[in-house]
Amino acid sequence: MTVSSGENSVDTKISLSGLAPLEAVLFDVDGTLCDSDPLHHYAFREMLQKINFNGGVPIDEEFFIKNIAGKHNDDIARVLFPDDLERGLKFCVEKEAMFRKLASEQLKPLNGLYKVKKWIEDHGLKRAAVTNAPRENAELMISRLGLSDFFDTLILGDECEHAKPHPEPYLKALKVLNVSKEHTFIFEDSVSGIKAGVAAGMPVFGLTTRNPEELLMQAKPTCLIKDYEDPKLWAALEELDATPSARI
Repeated sequence: MTVSSGENSVDTKISLSGLAPLEAVLFDVDGTLCDSDPLHHYAFREMLQKINFNGGVPIDEEFFIKNIAGKHNDDIARVLFPDDLERGLKFCVEKEAMFRKLASEQLKPLNGLYKVKKWIEDHGLKRAAVTNAPRENAELMISRLGLSDFFDTLILGDECEHAKPHPEPYLKALKVLNVSKEHTFIFEDSVSGIKAGVAAGMPVFGLTTRNPEELLMQAKPTCLIKDYEDPKLWAALEELDATPSARI
């Protein structure tokens, strides 16, 4: 596999030709298929304020990104309620119910999502959604986006021994799809998710949906893109198409 990018540049030309013939594409869900983080932030902020967390001062975006975004609920519960994990887990369950209500009314696809979906379908590639979200959340978002028939499988951090940032969820996706990491790449939007993909040995396109670019770059993605319309993404896919060994 030969995937190249500048160490710190997010504008360097990316080559995916070493992945040919491409077999699969793996997606995170929250922040990758849709811009759901504002809904999560709102739910956490409102519910934490009601219980006088942090003296009733609302959590800001910096706190949300550092302690919540992309993380598994078990880890979030430990951060928010370090002395009462049981209470933290119960709180997270109640927060997810609030999120699902918001998502059912407000969820929208990330820009260009259906364009890249068509490219993947036209190339006959396998695909999986790999997420730290609870099953109810993931299935709701995928359904609301009209992607229930698109994904071959849904891999949950809850159903692995280790959730992201551990590579296990992505390695499990490869096994379920029966594909090779040498012929697969990933779309992610969080530090936790990018770390998981990189540790699993695959190129990761990091989406700058909400998280700061400098923070995402620390997780060492192959490339950062704004959304699925980003010219850097399509330049890489077009080059991959032109590779003699590519599956067209």
